[in-house]
Amino acid sequence: MKLKIAELLAIGKYNQLEVLKTVDFGLYLDGGPYGEILLPQRYVPEGTEVGQELEVFLYNDSEDRLIATTERPLATVGEFAFLEAKEVGEYGAFLEWGLPKDLLVPFREQALRMQRGQSYLVYVYLDDSTDRIAASSRWKRFVEEKDEAGELQVDEEVSIFIAERTDLGYKVVINHRFQGILYHNQIFQSIAIGDQLPAYIDQVREDQRIDVRLQQVGVAGMNEAATELLAHLQLHDGYLPLTDKSPPEAIYAQLQMSKKAFKKAVGNLYKQRLIQLEKQGIRLVKA
Repeated sequence: MKLKIAELLAIGKYNQLEVLKTVDFGLYLDGGPYGEILLPQRYVPEGTEVGQELEVFLYNDSEDRLIATTERPLATVGEFAFLEAKEVGEYGAFLEWGLPKDLLVPFREQALRMQRGQSYLVYVYLDDSTDRIAASSRWKRFVEEKDEAGELQVDEEVSIFIAERTDLGYKVVINHRFQGILYHNQIFQSIAIGDQLPAYIDQVREDQRIDVRLQQVGVAGMNEAATELLAHLQLHDGYLPLTDKSPPEAIYAQLQMSKKAFKKAVGNLYKQRLIQLEKQGIRLVKA
């Protein structure tokens, strides 16, 4: 058991640790090579007993002591998150990440000088020399630009962070690991820097660079009118008060397209089961 703990113990991540003893101010957990680790009383689940294993997050408190908590931060070591700067001090910016001790972004790790009250996409890392958890907004240093091992497959569902706007679209972080791009013509909804969204692998290029899209298979092949209609629905709460019986003037006023183009677009989306037809309009089908 001791060897297993030593192998698995990880600062800045979740660990399964055994309860060694109880004290008035909490529990002491078996930290293997780190010795006994305190879980303060306010984090102790009701009914916990000696010998039981608990899942805890490990980090250094304000006095640099290794401590455990059952609270869950907004990101762990090795992950990206979009976090707000609470304060800017002598050593850098301090981000709110869901734990009593704020997360430091040293000045050297700031792509742009951070401002209080602003939110930033950051990568959470462990400083090997100090065992302290910190963050960096120099996000490109922590992603792989190519999928050399062929781990991602076309049409595979992934999680992305919107990282940076470019002329072509947006650079994104895929599964907290890879850099990809989301092109403007694949965007049919409002997005912003820092958004975390489900997406799909659209293409892994010959040079192993990665393109993503926000829609499932089929949407990318829609004609222009169907694409515009889908975008309109997504930007207007998924409903449009128009049908194939609506006058051409009403259709053009809302969509700037002819009635013929509108009917073809409706048919296209209906065949893909992206919309449902109602008596007074059309409605986007929720995934």
